[in-house]
Amino acid sequence: MNTWNKSKLLSAAAVLLAPWLAHAGFTLKEMSPQSKACAECHKKESAALYAQWGSSKHYRGNVGCYECHMALKGEPDAYEHYGETISTIVTPKDCGRCHEQEVTEFNSSHHAKAGRILGSLDNVLAEVVEGNHGFKTAMFPNGVSAAAVNGCWQCHGAEVRLLPDGKPDPAIWPNTGIGRINPDGSEGSCSACHARHEFSAAQARTPDTCGKCHMGPDHPQIEIYNESKHGIAYRANVDKMALNNEKWIVGEDYSAAPTCATCHMSATKNQRVTHDVGLRISWNNRPEISVRPEVSDAKLGLPSKDVTWQTRRTNMVDVCLNCHNQHFVDSFYVQYDALIDLYHDKFAKPGLALYQAAKPLLNPAQFSNPIDFTWFEIWHHEGRRARHGVSMMGPDYTHWHGTYEVAKHFYSEYVPELQELVEKNQASSDPTKKAAAEKLAKLLDETLNGTNHQWYLNKMSPEEKAARDKEREEFQKRYAK
Repeated sequence: MNTWNKSKLLSAAAVLLAPWLAHAGFTLKEMSPQSKACAECHKKESAALYAQWGSSKHYRGNVGCYECHMALKGEPDAYEHYGETISTIVTPKDCGRCHEQEVTEFNSSHHAKAGRILGSLDNVLAEVVEGNHGFKTAMFPNGVSAAAVNGCWQCHGAEVRLLPDGKPDPAIWPNTGIGRINPDGSEGSCSACHARHEFSAAQARTPDTCGKCHMGPDHPQIEIYNESKHGIAYRANVDKMALNNEKWIVGEDYSAAPTCATCHMSATKNQRVTHDVGLRISWNNRPEISVRPEVSDAKLGLPSKDVTWQTRRTNMVDVCLNCHNQHFVDSFYVQYDALIDLYHDKFAKPGLALYQAAKPLLNPAQFSNPIDFTWFEIWHHEGRRARHGVSMMGPDYTHWHGTYEVAKHFYSEYVPELQELVEKNQASSDPTKKAAAEKLAKLLDETLNGTNHQWYLNKMSPEEKAARDKEREEFQKRYAK
C-alpha cells in the first residue's frame, strides 16, 4: 500500500486531526487516496450520503470515508471492501482518535450506559410480555423479540453481533442506540446525536434530536419542552438561535431561548461544553423514588459519582442566570423540590411499601397480575411525567398528565386492588398467605389513615374542612356575577 497505509493513518488522525478539531487551525494536508476512491464511488451510489459529507467539517478538513471507517485486519468487525479493510460501524473509540475529550466525557455519562437497560424490568415487557422468539437470524438462532429490536434497542442500543463476513447481524443493524455495545468493546454511538454523514453540531443542538428518544408516556421531555415557555420561545425565535455558531455561548451568541443542549451540555460564559449530560442534573427521576444523581452514578461505576448534586445544581443555575435573576432561579428550585417531596411522601414511598407487602400474595411472574401494571404505570409513567414536568416547567405534564394521573390510579385502581388481595387471602388456608394478607391490611389501614390520605376515608380533620369551606366561599364571592 502507498504512504497512506493504515498505521500511518492512525497516527495521522491522532496527531493532525485532533488539534484541527480543537479549532487550532490544523487540517490534513490533502485527502487520502482511499477516501478519494470512496468518494468517487459513493458520489454515484449514495448521492445523499456524499452530499451530507460534502457539507461537513470533515470534508473541509480532508477527512473522508476511510479515515473514519478504516479497520485493521483481525479486528472483529473488519471486512474487505474493494481492496481495503474497513468496518461498517464507526464507534466512539474510532471517533476518539480525534475527539478524545468529547469521547472521554461521553464515556462517563449515562448515555454511554443506556444499553445496560437490557434485562431490566422495562425490557421484560418488550421481550416477554409484548414479544416472543419469532425473530430469528444467524446471530440469534434461538430468536429475539421484534418489539425489543425495533423499540428498546433503537434508543438504548444493544450488543452488536457480527456475521462471519464482519458485517453486523440484521437484528442489530441499523442501530444508533446511544448505549450500543460495539464489537471493539466501546459503548455508545456518536451518530445518535451527530447524525451521519454531516455530523452537524447545529442539528445536535436542536430539541428534536433529543426528542427522538426522550418522548412518550414514560419520559416525555420533548413534549414538556414544547409546552414550556422555553419551547415556545425557541419555535418563535429559531432564526435567532445561531445554531451554526462555532462557540455557541448562551448570553453571548444567542439569548432568544434555550434548547436541551443549552441547559445540559453547551457552553456558558463560565462553563465549557460537556458531553456528560448528567453534570447539571440535581435529581435522577427515573426510579420509583427519585435519587440524587451521584447515587445512580455510583451504581454504574461512573467517575461522576464524586460530583455532588449541589455542584450539579450550581452548574445548572449558572445556565439559568443567563436569562433569569437569582430570585427567579432559587424560587424555581424551591417549587421543584416541593413537588418531588409531595410525590415521594404521598405516593411513591407508601406505594412502593404496599407493593412489596403485596408480593407474597401475587403470581410470581412479573406483569402476570393487574396490580403489577397499575403500580408500574403509577411510578414509571405518571410519576415520571410529574417529576419531569416540574423539572422543565411544563405545568400540564406536572398536573394533568402527572400528579392527577398518579392520584386517580392510586385511589381508583391501586387501593381497591390491594383491598381485594387482602379480602381474598385473609381466610386462606395457607398460613403464609394469611399472615401476608394481615400485614398488608395493617399497612394499608395505616397509610389511608395518615394525613395525606385520610380524606379518602372521609376523615378530613374539622379544621382543614372548615378552612376549605372558607376558601370555597371566598372563591364564589370573588367570581360571583
